[in-house]
Amino acid sequence: MSSWAQLADTTGAVLLFLGAAVSLLGAIGMVRMPDVLSRSHAATNPQSLGMLLVLMGVALRLRSGIDLGTLGLVGFFQLLTGPVAAHLVARVAYRTGYAGREGLVFDELDEQLSSPPPGGGEQG
Repeated sequence: MSSWAQLADTTGAVLLFLGAAVSLLGAIGMVRMPDVLSRSHAATNPQSLGMLLVLMGVALRLRSGIDLGTLGLVGFFQLLTGPVAAHLVARVAYRTGYAGREGLVFDELDEQLSSPPPGGGEQG
């Protein structure tokens, strides 16, 4: 085994461990946070970083073109869909009243949701 392959395997193992640790911390934070908005934050941000670290570790371990392309697509779609799903969950929690509004410093949606729609809301 060449020294480059050994270095890549060692770096891959370290990245896999770090990714798993960051994901574990995100899961612990999600369980320990008090409200939906905090849980959504704890679920999305560390999980995305942890997933990227795991994918980089696997990419260093596999090192073939088709595997790297597949891992790239997995990372792309996870980064595309994860934050969008968390945003939608947080927005639904806000609209249904499960989000703790008293903890918000500035509430931009309250003005939009409490005002009537333009035109009086009546259709001719």
